[in-house]
Amino acid sequence: MKKKVTRVFAALLVCAMVLTACGQEEVEETGPAGVAVEVQKISVDTVATENTVSGAISADDETMIMVASAAKCIAVYAQAGDTVTAGQKICTLDVDGTLANRNAAQIGYDSAVRSRREQVAVLDAQVALQQKTLEATKALFAIGAASQVEVDGAQLQLDSAKAQRNSTIGQLDAAVEQAKAGLEQVGMALDHVDSEGNVIAPVDGVLVSMNAVENSYVSNSMPVAVIDGADAMKITVSVSEALVPKLNAGDVADVYVSAADKSFTAVIRSVERAANMQTRLYTVVLDVPAEVEGLISGMFANVTFRTDVSEHALVIPSDAILTSNDIQYVYVVEDNTARYAEITTGLTGSGVTEVLSGLEEGQLLVTVGQAYLMDGDAVRVVGGDIPVQAASETEAAPAGEA
Repeated sequence: MKKKVTRVFAALLVCAMVLTACGQEEVEETGPAGVAVEVQKISVDTVATENTVSGAISADDETMIMVASAAKCIAVYAQAGDTVTAGQKICTLDVDGTLANRNAAQIGYDSAVRSRREQVAVLDAQVALQQKTLEATKALFAIGAASQVEVDGAQLQLDSAKAQRNSTIGQLDAAVEQAKAGLEQVGMALDHVDSEGNVIAPVDGVLVSMNAVENSYVSNSMPVAVIDGADAMKITVSVSEALVPKLNAGDVADVYVSAADKSFTAVIRSVERAANMQTRLYTVVLDVPAEVEGLISGMFANVTFRTDVSEHALVIPSDAILTSNDIQYVYVVEDNTARYAEITTGLTGSGVTEVLSGLEEGQLLVTVGQAYLMDGDAVRVVGGDIPVQAASETEAAPAGEA
């Protein structure tokens, strides 16, 4: 009986050892060992330094309609935001006072011109008379009938008449110019107002500002209306002294307008080479392509200038780079093993960095999981540009399916 129990116990022990061995084999086959990482094959590309600044969109041919003096608005025919055409009535003003000012300015200018003409005629006559007196005195001197003192006196009188003429003409010209400026100022204020007081749109475009309200007065200190021409728009930005030397007319920049959800490429029209006295920044103007629609003056735009371009460069994701004690390094995968690689970098673009040394094209760069690695660690590639070997291992049949 005791031998039988011993045999049963031995059999059970053998079964236990077999089962244990099978369990160990299953554990070993539940997947390759190593740190899970994602990789990307290092390639050659173009990288450029990016500088993004904010600017304002405005019409390229903005037109302001002014009046010379406060005027009462009688009727309004359009509101801000409306599209208007050249010749369209925007509103009607009581401009009798303004017209009276223009008539007064016209009278003042005509009077100044007439006064100049009359006084110049008198001065010319005086000079001509003194010229004849001098010539007659010289003729008498020639025959001994006049002295040198008389000749010198006649010459002095002529010089004095000429000096008086020049001085007076200068004063008269100044008076005429002042009267002309006053007339032009009033005239400009009524450039877009007809004889009946109707304010006329001078161009096609969008009425971006309308300050006339029926039965209220409009001021001469602000425009009655502002119209943005429909033909073209521009973007104005301010850049630093470090960026301005790298920009030139004709260069392109990427633009995004969040309010209109528009992205497009704009061409630099002009670059100011003198800084603003207050901001110490430089003004850059870009043209908006004609095909871009939906933009309104006053919208903000993010403008990205790409400078310092490097072509045929090794480019890697900036997030893949680690730093320790001012040393930049990455990890690459070789035969399912992480290899530490110190690098030197160059230009930084949008999420990417140029590598000047330390890497080669075609290597597998760790882009996710690198923070958990040390040189020589076993790795398991689970995403990204999975190499053929790793892909084959991933697709292998699960343990137990023999």
